[in-house]
Amino acid sequence: MKKLFYLILLLSQCFWAQNGFQKGNDWYRKGNYNEAVSAYESVLKTKKHSAELYFNLGNAYYKMNKVAPAIYNFEKALLLHPNDNTIKNNLLFAQKLQIDDIKEVPKVGFNKMLQDVTNTYNYNTWAWIAVSFAMVFLLFFIGYYFSETTRFKRLFFIGMFLVLLVIIISSISAIFERDTYKNDRPAIVFDVVLPVKAEPKSVSQDIVVLHEGTKVYVIDTLENWKKIQISDATEGWVEALAIKELK
Repeated sequence: MKKLFYLILLLSQCFWAQNGFQKGNDWYRKGNYNEAVSAYESVLKTKKHSAELYFNLGNAYYKMNKVAPAIYNFEKALLLHPNDNTIKNNLLFAQKLQIDDIKEVPKVGFNKMLQDVTNTYNYNTWAWIAVSFAMVFLLFFIGYYFSETTRFKRLFFIGMFLVLLVIIISSISAIFERDTYKNDRPAIVFDVVLPVKAEPKSVSQDIVVLHEGTKVYVIDTLENWKKIQISDATEGWVEALAIKELK
């Protein structure tokens, strides 16, 4: 009986989420962006997330000239679909509304080279690639085991070696991307004006002043303060409620 209840509850939530998403789209097409945002947000409250939902929500906020929520939702959509060019383009449009123009310190070295390769795919995708090639490896092994001629045995052996190499690279990439994802804590500034402090207290000296929509990275937390790093490598403390983490 409990299983039936949970099934009915799940189906009703899915229906409500789909209905809310469609309502949001209808309101958006009519140019009623406030209602569209409310409809999309109601879907998020049901714990239903998708790149399309965040993308549409970001578009609605962008139409309302709300910089921080627009950028935040486009960034959330990119986390789910990191290679989507449409999301990237709309994010760039939203970022043009920002006041801050912070120069990014270029990353160099082996880690940068490795990251350029591994961030092509999400760590889940890398894992699936490894699993898929493991199945191919098994087929090559079967072919090698049952081959009766030296020529075919050599071909299957070379194939096994190449496939094993792909499995190793995919596995390392999956682990590296997973660790990077877990350690990376990007956030968006939601306060219109946000002073970054040298210490986690209000009376501390201001290091720099940020504005809404700027992307930062959280590197530490102390009570209701968070230590952040800006793209130019500047570090400081901000009040926790002034920013919203993407993960």
